[in-house]
Amino acid sequence: KFLEHSDQNKSGDISIGEFIHYVREHEKSLRLQFSHLDKNKDGMIDVEELIKAFKELGVEVDRTEATKLLQRMDQDGSLAISFDEWRDFLLYAPSTDIIDIIHYWRHSTYLDIGEDLNVPDDFTPSEIASGQWWRHLLAGGIAGAVSRTCTAPLDRLKVYLQVHGTNQLGVKDCLKHLLKEGGIWSLWRGNGMNVMKIAPETAIKFMAYEQAKKLIRGNNTREVSIYERFVAGSVAGGISQTVIYPLEVMKTRLALRKTGEFSSIVDAAKKMYRKGGWQTFYRGYVPNLLGIIPYAGIDLAVYETIKNSYLRQHSGGEAPSVFLLLACGTVSSTCGQVCSYPLALVRTRLQAQGVDDEVGEPFGVIVNMHLAAPSCIGCDVGTATLGSNVRWWVLSVLMM
Repeated sequence: KFLEHSDQNKSGDISIGEFIHYVREHEKSLRLQFSHLDKNKDGMIDVEELIKAFKELGVEVDRTEATKLLQRMDQDGSLAISFDEWRDFLLYAPSTDIIDIIHYWRHSTYLDIGEDLNVPDDFTPSEIASGQWWRHLLAGGIAGAVSRTCTAPLDRLKVYLQVHGTNQLGVKDCLKHLLKEGGIWSLWRGNGMNVMKIAPETAIKFMAYEQAKKLIRGNNTREVSIYERFVAGSVAGGISQTVIYPLEVMKTRLALRKTGEFSSIVDAAKKMYRKGGWQTFYRGYVPNLLGIIPYAGIDLAVYETIKNSYLRQHSGGEAPSVFLLLACGTVSSTCGQVCSYPLALVRTRLQAQGVDDEVGEPFGVIVNMHLAAPSCIGCDVGTATLGSNVRWWVLSVLMM
């Protein structure tokens, strides 16, 4: 966008004259925006004026959040923004629309790590009314489909090791077995279902998250705190996982299937239901639900800690790069996944259990955990293989 706005002759590069022209015109536009925000016309924008500006755009922020935003531009520590600070901060931002400026700071880069336990993004009422929310979710869904397809071989390897891995069966032997049994394309088994469940889960999670925030806020229009985001995100994750969990079980079964076992997704669903009834589609549900809380909490806490640490050290106005946001998301997601991994391992083992096995009611926590945990961690796998599986899971996160 910077090149588009400054390259007047569309030559593909910017001359000194074009750059000077861009700076002059851009500064004029920035001065108009600054004047609009400066309600008392004293040449400075303070916290109260910033809160009023947000409110006019349909965004309710408290004093703490407004102060943090102001500090991003406040170079002299006066807790007020001069025009020079405003101009220096936004000089290379092509858009002078205040909505675009605010939107940049409200939404970070979305990272799809394939487990769908992350806390959803926040959208203002005006962003929801304008349809920006579904465009954002659509873009995230497409990116998620691409990333999951690219990392599908690692995902299938992870699932196979979780179910069949022992101290004697290593990654190399597992990969050889998969290639020998079904060829190179067998590494993508289950990926179609993994991609298919992105849309319904994302939509359900978003709607549940917005409703949960409304219940938490009540009649107040303030922004939710970090702790309230965690609660709302956990509730939304639980609801969405409950609705789409049968697809999760089918994904695991399809990833573990042998050549010729199922002719299609519909055929797989029919055979699973015929042998085990509806309970088959909710095996491992409780461990999966319990894993949402530690994952979402640790992911959100680590991300906010890293982000706030960056803001404290770079209060001069530098905008965080895309790579920094990706790094923050990767580190926080990895920490959350490592801490919740034992529950994920139990979940996968339960999902993969033969329908003839007596596992009891799928919603019984004690029964499921006692039956799954020994075979998952103690008897067959051991802590060494558990650590190996974690490494492959983390590797798939880094690649996404």
